[in-house]
Amino acid sequence: MPAIPPQPGGPGRSPAAPPATAPAPARRTAFAEGVDRLRAGAATEPGRLRVIGAVVALLVVAFGAVTAWQMTERAAAADDVLHNSQPLSSAAADIYRSLADANTAASSGFLAGGEETAATRKVYEQDIDSAASGLVEAAANSDPGSPAAKTIARLNELLPQYKGLVEQARTYNRQGFPVGGAYLRYANEKMQKEMLPKAEDLYTKENQRLSADYGDATPYPWIAIALGVLALAALGWAQQRNYRRTNRVLNHGLVAATAGTTVVLLWLVVGHSLARAGLDDSYDHGVRSLNVLHDARIASLKARGNENLTLVARGAETVKVGGETLDSYDVDFGKDMDTLGKGLAAAAKLADDRSGQQPVATAESNMTEWKRRHSSARDQDDNGNYERALALVIGAKGATGECFAGVDKNLDKALQHEEAEFKQAAGDGRNAMTGLPEGAAVLALLGAAGALLGIGRRLSEYR
Repeated sequence: MPAIPPQPGGPGRSPAAPPATAPAPARRTAFAEGVDRLRAGAATEPGRLRVIGAVVALLVVAFGAVTAWQMTERAAAADDVLHNSQPLSSAAADIYRSLADANTAASSGFLAGGEETAATRKVYEQDIDSAASGLVEAAANSDPGSPAAKTIARLNELLPQYKGLVEQARTYNRQGFPVGGAYLRYANEKMQKEMLPKAEDLYTKENQRLSADYGDATPYPWIAIALGVLALAALGWAQQRNYRRTNRVLNHGLVAATAGTTVVLLWLVVGHSLARAGLDDSYDHGVRSLNVLHDARIASLKARGNENLTLVARGAETVKVGGETLDSYDVDFGKDMDTLGKGLAAAAKLADDRSGQQPVATAESNMTEWKRRHSSARDQDDNGNYERALALVIGAKGATGECFAGVDKNLDKALQHEEAEFKQAAGDGRNAMTGLPEGAAVLALLGAAGALLGIGRRLSEYR
């Protein structure tokens, strides 16, 4: 029997453990392996070309996408300026004007008493209907629950209240009751202290909305311009690199991509510059003039109303000025005429052609004559000749009413001229952006395709 060889460790000891093995290497992720393959591929010329093609194509596509995005936003804002915010601003001004004119017509009719003409009554009714229609349109174009919507709702509540007071004043006036004057003064107070301030607030809010739309439409699209310059730089570098390695001057694909990108960049800069110039012109020679003229017209309407109420109140409403007791309506008339004068002076400076200057100059002449006739009427009233004063205010000939009508007519003519100027300039600005978002997107895609084809042409030489 063969002898058993002695076990390691000697008698009575455990067998020795097997020798240790090295741990298995950790499995790499697919992402890490992909990065390594990309690095390895980029170390070769075909790999570098693929990376260059991808980067250049991505830059061109990004340029087109950002251009389309930014110019779509600016075109929409310019469209809002032309078709929404400015018309709504003018509509708000018309609501204010209609209310102020209705108040003026009511006081003129009251002064005429039983001899109120059908024309005066018609003007009042038309103004009330115009204000009501304007409020309906403004409500339809306002956001529910917005401050503008609440202002419109309140004006809709106040309008029938005002009408009721005027009708009561007329009724008592026809019957010869002095209380009619008190009702008319109460109606005027409601108009001056509640309705017109709210109408002015609505006008202010619409103007703020208009300014916001201008602010969205006019800024230069710097992000798109920067991407366009970067894309052109990348295309130029790629072509220079291609020339250094192959001595070939032109790569048709890259040249096409460069041409497309250049066209989009020039279209973007020139198109937006023209649009900005048109919109700026529409604001400087349209909106600013319209705002000044609206304010001047409102001042003239308020002055006429206060002039009438001076005769209606007959000294019942007074105010202390420098220690002297004066008729409060006559004091307000003087303030309104000062506002009118400043407004006409500003409108004359803003008018940039004869068609805009002529009606403003005529209105200034009418205002000067109005002041002269008003002074004569006040002298007659202060000397106790009320009937003569009344004739100088609402008479058929040689009265202040003729001057007021001249101011109002010429301001309306100036407003129509400036409205046309605004529409022309704003329309030109909006049209300068027509097709730019879509054209930029299409040309950018074609440019990216050209870049890929140009790089692909070089890659085919390595196969």
